[in-house]
Amino acid sequence: MPFSLLPFEIQTFIRANTEASLVTLALQKNPFPNVDWRLVIEQIACRQKAKDKLPTWFATDDILYPTKISIEQTSSEKTAAYKVSLISGNSIIDLTGGFGVDDYYFSKQFKTVVHCEMNEDLSVIVKHNFNKLNIQNCDCFAGDSFDILKKINTRFDWIYIDPSRRNDNKGKVFMLKDCLPNVVDLMDFYFQYSDNILIKTAPILDITAGLNELKNVKKIHIVAVDNEVKELLWEISKDYVGVIAIVTVNLKKEQPEHFLFTLKKNQANINYSLPKTYLYEPNAAIMKSGGFNEVGFQFDLDKLHPHSQLYTADVIKDFPGRIFKIEQCIAYQKSDMKTFLEGTKANVTTRNFPDSVDDIRKKWKIKEGGNQYCFFTTDMNNRKIVLLCAKIE
Repeated sequence: MPFSLLPFEIQTFIRANTEASLVTLALQKNPFPNVDWRLVIEQIACRQKAKDKLPTWFATDDILYPTKISIEQTSSEKTAAYKVSLISGNSIIDLTGGFGVDDYYFSKQFKTVVHCEMNEDLSVIVKHNFNKLNIQNCDCFAGDSFDILKKINTRFDWIYIDPSRRNDNKGKVFMLKDCLPNVVDLMDFYFQYSDNILIKTAPILDITAGLNELKNVKKIHIVAVDNEVKELLWEISKDYVGVIAIVTVNLKKEQPEHFLFTLKKNQANINYSLPKTYLYEPNAAIMKSGGFNEVGFQFDLDKLHPHSQLYTADVIKDFPGRIFKIEQCIAYQKSDMKTFLEGTKANVTTRNFPDSVDDIRKKWKIKEGGNQYCFFTTDMNNRKIVLLCAKIE
C-alpha cells in the first residue's frame, strides 16, 4: 500500500518533480531511504499522466495513484463527464470501479454510488482519494461484484460495467464473452438488480459483433476525444426491443460534434458525384459508427465512391468533421504527380486507395507537414485520383 508516500516532504517532492525526467530520477539517490524509491517514481509517472487526463486529481493534494497502467486504462474526465450527461437517478452501482473516475462523476448526479473493485489495494486507494476529493456519497467494496450484488441485495436505477479483456491472445478481435465480467452470460442476473445497464467497451470492439452478443440494446454511444475514439457505451434497458439509436460525439476543445441516426435494415439513399468545390471528411466517431450513407443523406452531401467515405458539395455546411477547399483534382499518374506533388510538402491521407501513406511519401518524395492536404482516393468512376486541398478552419 502506498500510504507511506503521504508524508508532507514526499508529497512535496512528487509535486515538485512532475515535469522531471523519470529516467534521470531513477538514477539518482533515494532521498527517502525508508520508502521504496520505485513507488515514488511511479507516483510521479502517474501524476504526469493525470495532468491532462485527470486534472481534478492532479490539482488535489495527497492523491494516491495505483499502477501506471491503471491510469492509462481509466476513463478520462472528459468521457466520464459525458457519461453523466446520459443517465440519472437515485442510485448506481459500478461493478468494475477501477480508479473511480466515472464514479466521481456519477456522485454528482446520483444520491448513492457503489464502487466495486476486485483489487483490494486499489479499492482502499479509491476510498482515500474520494475523501480527499470530498465525495461523501460513494461506498467502496472490495471483492467480486457478483458476490457484492447478491450481498447488498438492492435494486439500483443503473448498473455500470467496464468489462476487461482476459488476455490479448486474440490480437485485435475480441468478444464480450471473452471479458471479465462476462456480461453476456450475466445479463439476466444483472436485470434482477436494475432495469438499466450501461456497458463501456474499448473502441476496438466491432459494433455488429457486440449487437450479436447483447440483447435489449437501446443506444450505442461512440465517444471520441479530439477525433480519437476512446470508448463505446451501450445503453441496455430490460425488455427493450425497439430501434437502436447510434449516437456519435467528438469531444473537442471548442465544442462537441454530435451526430445521430438509427440502425435500419435499409440504408439511407445517397447520391454520388465527382469532386465539387468542397471535400468533407467525417470525424473518427462517425467513421467507427458505419453510418456512411446516413451522414451524406442528413447533410445533403454527395459521396465520391461507395467505399471512399469522403463527401463533396458546392457549399460549406456545419459538419461533424473536417472540411477542405478542393484546389485541384489530378489523376494518379506519373506526369501529374511529377508536376504537382513530387518533392513537395503536404499532409497525406488515403481513402479507398491501394497504396499506403508511407509508400506514397517514399515513392514521390513528399515531406510531412505544411498547409496542403492531399487525399489519395477513388472516384465514382473507379479512377484513382488525388485531391489537392486547403483546410477550412
